[in-house]
Amino acid sequence: MQRLRRTMMFVPGNNPGMMADAHIYGPDSIMLDLEDSVTMAEKDAARLLVHNALKTIDYGNTEMVVRINPLSTPYGKKDVEAVVKAGVHVIRMPKTETAEEVVELEQEIIKVETELGCVGRTQIMAAIESTLGALNAYAIATASKRMMGIALGAEDYCANLKAQRTTGDSPFFGMELQMARQCIVTAARAAGIDALDTVFSNLNDMDTFRREVEMIKAMGFDGKSIINPRQIEVVNEIFAPKEKEIEKAKTILAAIKEAEKRGSGVIAVNGKMVDRPVVIRAQRTIDLAIASGIMTKEDLA
Repeated sequence: MQRLRRTMMFVPGNNPGMMADAHIYGPDSIMLDLEDSVTMAEKDAARLLVHNALKTIDYGNTEMVVRINPLSTPYGKKDVEAVVKAGVHVIRMPKTETAEEVVELEQEIIKVETELGCVGRTQIMAAIESTLGALNAYAIATASKRMMGIALGAEDYCANLKAQRTTGDSPFFGMELQMARQCIVTAARAAGIDALDTVFSNLNDMDTFRREVEMIKAMGFDGKSIINPRQIEVVNEIFAPKEKEIEKAKTILAAIKEAEKRGSGVIAVNGKMVDRPVVIRAQRTIDLAIASGIMTKEDLA
């Protein structure tokens, strides 16, 4: 089953208490942050905390991601060395604008992995946070075989766009991010990787948060970056497939099995031909249903 990334929860890398407890809330991924949430004076201490957390805390099956500082800063390469040695699953690049930046990061990862004898272990994720990054989204998404996803960082993007973030009561809600979102989703799909939306920071407006999650699901995103455990349940509920969708998917997958038994390459459901994209969507629906606890693998038997 493909890994689901409905929620990627930000956790400050300078907060050991939050790092120790983050996985108990059940996010699909946890992103330990060494960049914006950590002051310059705390960079070295936070790097050590994150390294130790990855080495000592049992996060179970939760995907562990670390957002490093840019390689152009005095901290970036040190961040890469520390988290790769700690066994991080994914390094999240901040403020990615070009494919060349991805290649540069990959080279730094390879240096550390070669020393450890584990070349190929660490994946990369890029955060798109500028207009140039949005326009280069496909080049970024395909710059490395390690790339598992691209994400939108809305605050920096809007600042670069010279636009303001709209609120839930605005008739233009979300319009300032529409192009960036479409660029990211389209690039991710073309590259065969995941797309994650930006955070929603107003925890007192869960109604608007719900609207935004419904919107990004409709646009094709795989999930959303979040900042608080309260947001997990809403995202999971919205991304969970409905009963009608599950039954349709089960029918399609059953038809595939039946066709395979007959040695037939032709699959039909209710008199309609079923092609590969339909099968992929059906499997995705079942994966989401299982991850959401709506059904089990045994239900497919």
